[in-house]
Amino acid sequence: MKITELLSKNTILLNIEGSQKENAIDQLVNVLVSAGKVTDRNMFKKEIMNREAKSTTGIGDGIAIPHAKTEAVKEAAIAFGKSFSGVNYESLDGKPAHLFFMIAAPEGANNTHLEALARLSGLLMKAEVRYELLKAATAEEIINTLNSYDKEEKEEKVSSAADKMSIVAVTGCPTGIAHTYMAADSLKGKAAEMGVPIKVETNGSGGAKNILTPEDIDKAAAVIIAADINVDMERFKGKHVIQTAVADGIRKPEQLIEKALKQDAPIYQGQGQNQNKSAEQKSTRKGFYKHLMNGVSNMLPFVVGGGILIAISFLFGYNSANPDDPSYNPIAAVIKAIGGDNAFALIVPVLAGFIALSIADRPGFAPGMVGGMMAAHGGAGFLGGLIAGFLAGYIVLLLKKIFEGLPKSLEGIKSILLYPLFGIAITGFLMHYVINNPVAWLNKEITHWLTGLGTGNAVLLGIILGLMMAIDMGGPINKAAYVFGTGLLASGVYEPMAAIMAAGMVPPLAIALATTIFRNKFNDQDKDAGKACYVMGLSFITEGAIPFAAADPIRVIPSMMIGSAIAGALSMAFHIGLRAPHGGIFVAFLVENGALKYLLAILIGSIVSAILMGFLKKPVKA
Repeated sequence: MKITELLSKNTILLNIEGSQKENAIDQLVNVLVSAGKVTDRNMFKKEIMNREAKSTTGIGDGIAIPHAKTEAVKEAAIAFGKSFSGVNYESLDGKPAHLFFMIAAPEGANNTHLEALARLSGLLMKAEVRYELLKAATAEEIINTLNSYDKEEKEEKVSSAADKMSIVAVTGCPTGIAHTYMAADSLKGKAAEMGVPIKVETNGSGGAKNILTPEDIDKAAAVIIAADINVDMERFKGKHVIQTAVADGIRKPEQLIEKALKQDAPIYQGQGQNQNKSAEQKSTRKGFYKHLMNGVSNMLPFVVGGGILIAISFLFGYNSANPDDPSYNPIAAVIKAIGGDNAFALIVPVLAGFIALSIADRPGFAPGMVGGMMAAHGGAGFLGGLIAGFLAGYIVLLLKKIFEGLPKSLEGIKSILLYPLFGIAITGFLMHYVINNPVAWLNKEITHWLTGLGTGNAVLLGIILGLMMAIDMGGPINKAAYVFGTGLLASGVYEPMAAIMAAGMVPPLAIALATTIFRNKFNDQDKDAGKACYVMGLSFITEGAIPFAAADPIRVIPSMMIGSAIAGALSMAFHIGLRAPHGGIFVAFLVENGALKYLLAILIGSIVSAILMGFLKKPVKA
């Protein structure tokens, strides 16, 4: 069975709206329900979310594969979705997801269905497949792309090359539909590049395939177990065994293979040894960045809405909200009060509250909000809010441990009384007596340093911010720069935000210019996609350049970084200020110290990047 027998035009969604994970899942579930593939929407979505709770299906490289196997599915099907701006999907690499394949498998899914789903997972490991899917503008192009790469695979054997050390591996994930096969293909692909013979057993929903024989295991230097399920381990007794999460098989194949070749792993001793580390690995996958991004993503609507409202109020005059000033305007005063006195006042508490929520679930939210409010009122600002969020979250985790021994009859009062009472009290005392004063002093010093920067240092800061915005275009480094800029807005420092937005607009605008000017360096599909980059660049959607960067990172990414660094440096050199944290060209009228100079900085950076790409890229063969 071919993949496209499970994917049809009426299960393809070319434009996913919104930027949140559950919203994207809802839209894809609706597609399957409308197509008659799912009979019970609520049951199917519940199973999808249950799978997400075990570990994210955002596997990185802009891909998410939510999937479920349930009786709510009438017949096996795939829903495809695409988001140009990206969805915050808690992916393994921290980057937004752009391509979505929602897999719906019925309880009685037969092997032909499961094999087709397995091949889909494998295809998505290929950069060229992802690139063509990102460029595809119609449902027909999506289907044609998958058909062109969909090939039946045969049972594999370990190479018998006498002069090469071989390895064997086992992959498996809880549902056995997607991650199992992606990890297998990732390991096989990297082993082929390295010239290492490998055989991979997959423990999928349709049963084990490519089962390792005693001879395979005996010849292998080591065994890689990339699985989040229990694996038959006794057969590996006496061998060097590397046990890790299935996600590492997808993301870190080279490291695992090198470790196996060096036999850098303990020898498996048989029953009694810990056979699965998935619980530990699951906890380590969450980490600092996930909690921080949960706070930031929920804070941003307040920053964007409040910041733009404050900037709009200045159109009436910088003192138009002051009743004692001749330029006073009551409408301007109301707009500024909504944006500044209310929306902006919630930035730090919301940041802290949602960081704590990510760490300790709902019991952490109230202590985090209170800690964030104390940071805001105590002068500790954005930095204090970060500390308050993590502090409150881990205090509540500690309280959960302490209260574990209470009688079950008191279980109901933990969340409504004990956690909020002790969580808020302990967080509040620590913020008041330990955190606020030193952090407020540090916050004041940073603000003073930034506002007093000489031109030379300001330009250097602009270069650094520009490089950060372009190096991963929506990834962790890009987000770190953006969070830095939005945090400074609350402290009254506006120049870094202007440099960040200018630098973030450059990559997609440069792509658009390059595909227009250097037409012989791009194929027809690239040229069409390049037109959309004009809109994305002007809208400050840096992710619009990702497909081009993924297809040719060596030439494209350095070109982007240079142009973005120039735009950031020029913006800082011109002392441009911007109180709006988003909006691109559409908030240019809110720019302080010269909108034309700001647009010039963006234009120069974009042209430089486009010219560099034009010279570095090779002409497309006719």
